[in-house]
Amino acid sequence: MNWLTLLEIAYTIILVLACYRIIYDTHSSSKTLAYLLLAVFVPVAGILFYFIFGVNYRKEFIFSKKLIADEKRLRELNEQIVSPAEKNFRLNTDAPGDEDALVKLLLHDNQSPLTNGNSVKLLINGEEKFPEIIKALDAARNHIHMEYFIYEDDKIGNIIKEILIKKAGEGVMVRLIYDDYGSRSIRKELVNELRSGGVEAYPFNSISLPFFANRVNYRNHRKIIIIDGQTGFTGGINISDRYINEDRNNNKLFWRDTHLRIDGPGVFILQHIFLCDWNFCSKQKIEAEKIYFNPVPSSGHNVRVQIAASGPDSPNSTIKLSLLKAFTMSKKEILVTTPYFIPSGSIMDVLKIAALGGVSVKMLLPGISDSKMVNTAAHSYYGELMRAGVEIYLYHKGFIHAKTVVIDNLFAIIGTANLNHRSFNFDFEVNAHIYNADFSEKVREVFYADIRDAKRLCYETWKTRPVYVKAAERVARLFSPVF
Repeated sequence: MNWLTLLEIAYTIILVLACYRIIYDTHSSSKTLAYLLLAVFVPVAGILFYFIFGVNYRKEFIFSKKLIADEKRLRELNEQIVSPAEKNFRLNTDAPGDEDALVKLLLHDNQSPLTNGNSVKLLINGEEKFPEIIKALDAARNHIHMEYFIYEDDKIGNIIKEILIKKAGEGVMVRLIYDDYGSRSIRKELVNELRSGGVEAYPFNSISLPFFANRVNYRNHRKIIIIDGQTGFTGGINISDRYINEDRNNNKLFWRDTHLRIDGPGVFILQHIFLCDWNFCSKQKIEAEKIYFNPVPSSGHNVRVQIAASGPDSPNSTIKLSLLKAFTMSKKEILVTTPYFIPSGSIMDVLKIAALGGVSVKMLLPGISDSKMVNTAAHSYYGELMRAGVEIYLYHKGFIHAKTVVIDNLFAIIGTANLNHRSFNFDFEVNAHIYNADFSEKVREVFYADIRDAKRLCYETWKTRPVYVKAAERVARLFSPVF
């Protein structure tokens, strides 16, 4: 037996073992198939790709510690947040019955109660978000908590850096969590400047070699700001100049995005999420002190807010379940805006069921994208949806990066989660559910304003695309679970 035969036998054994590991460890059938095809049909490189990007060797160790922190925090906060909120829910006769099941789902699966007495403000693009947060940060008196996927070392990033350092110098406790992959531009200088100025800053899952780091798959995609435990921000807009469209020089791409300001007890849940993430990142053990959960002065508004959060440490993928439930609740209209659309089978099914059942389902998706591969894969789903009656609009003014849902003009969802495998399985995400008809109408109006800058696809025309285009989309779709 020569050395070549021995090598073939050894590789066959390695391939069989790798395939067994893929089948045993990968829960999604689509991802399992994608990894198996890579391993079998791309010799050596396919196996290496799976073991570099497909396996998180420290997942159980890292996230089990985070789950313990979550459970401890939930016990400490129960008397302060959950119990009063449950009482308010039972007494709130204004809550439409159709929403009850979704509210209970988030309470039972996510330990996220419905909160009353909030005021909310819709913020469109960086032009509205950044002045709002700068004003709120300047007004901070006790603490500033920030958590971002992307924080850039650019003009707006440095403006906010100077404010954070100034507030730290005034005695305000300033804490920042940044994703070590998404915010890699600030790791060398800006973070050190923040720390030198008195700001506590920690990366979420620090990585040394991004290309080979398995943990790059598990990113903190959240965008959260909490100020004095009373004002909060969340949504799709990162800290980056790209979201500011006032200066359109140098053919800069227009970024269309949506953010949200919350004042009221709904901020407590964002605070809870931040503190759990902070204790995980910093290895500190901050307690649920009153300064972080002060009773919020009445805003004179009574908007009901509930927060959905999930990540690789969530056994039930809460955000995915909440979206599925929201879609099934609709009787008249579903409006969806998302920049990265790689849906699971269940998401596809529920959208088709709604459309076939007479619900008006409209989706605003990118005509221009920052990821050609993702957009190509997304195209492979459009025909199936349009055949069921879903209206697809492709945004052409720039890149649509907002993540919003409006259901029957009764409630709206604004957050960080995309309708794709990464948001449902790999990334830490947060969505705000706003149960208020007036606010939902504002989000609805924005949606209809946006589709004026979009082109509606025609199914009859779409299905006549060249064969090579359809083939490219199918190939991209095959690999989409590993994007």
